[in-house]
Amino acid sequence: MSAGRRQSGTGGGAALALAAILGAVGAAPPAGAAAPPPTAGQAATVVPQQLREVGFEQRVGESVPLEAVFHDHTGAEVRLGDLLSERPAILALVYYDCPMLCSLVLQGLTRNLRALTLDVGTEFDVIAVSFDPSEGPAEAAGNRREVAAAYGRDAQGRGWHFLTGSAEAVEQITSAVGFRYRYDEESGEYAHAAGIVILTPDGRAARYLYGVDFPARDLRLALVEAGEGKVGSVLDQALLYCYRYDPKAGKYSAATLNIVRLGGVVTVLALAIFLTVSWRREARAGV
Repeated sequence: MSAGRRQSGTGGGAALALAAILGAVGAAPPAGAAAPPPTAGQAATVVPQQLREVGFEQRVGESVPLEAVFHDHTGAEVRLGDLLSERPAILALVYYDCPMLCSLVLQGLTRNLRALTLDVGTEFDVIAVSFDPSEGPAEAAGNRREVAAAYGRDAQGRGWHFLTGSAEAVEQITSAVGFRYRYDEESGEYAHAAGIVILTPDGRAARYLYGVDFPARDLRLALVEAGEGKVGSVLDQALLYCYRYDPKAGKYSAATLNIVRLGGVVTVLALAIFLTVSWRREARAGV
């Protein structure tokens, strides 16, 4: 964010961030003002005009622009495709001087990643891309340093990629994953959605998780699915049988019918084992 935007104050930006969060559950007040109470028969889902132009359009299966060139936290040019390898990645579209929402996204992501046994830089990567083309390596480096310190597992921050780029490169990646945002002249901030995109090792959008808090279970299941058998364990595959991704909610929920089926299979197996053991005992006793 430029100094001019920062000096404009964070009041409007905070209101936009709060509206973006509340808008996700259908109760956002207009930025800078309280929403009027709904009249009789009117749904309490007042969405500010600027938020009608922001959000995620899920484009599962679409590839990110692998040839797009960005700058990392050191200022070096990096090709997006070179950051993707044999493991999945978490893509966070943020801007580093965001007064509220982007910080909450990165904090929520880092907090829940600490609960995973999977490690950043080993089983998967995290790629943060600023959609503000005025930001540069200095902003990226500061945010990367804070996040890596909060994660706490690797002082070098391996696997954490914080990027900035030109307006053209930003447009390429935001369009590819269906991320819509809008600059608000009045507040000097961006109105944008909150969430992350899980990418496959070859750079395709696999799962979208919404909000600013990402349960460790959802993160793990999304990474296992995106990893296409290269991440996780047999137990994770079993959990995927019991949980299904809900694209509308952007989270995983219990697949009740599958759980019942699995319970039935376990019951039948247990009964078969019990009967087998009982018959063998009776056969030995009759000898």
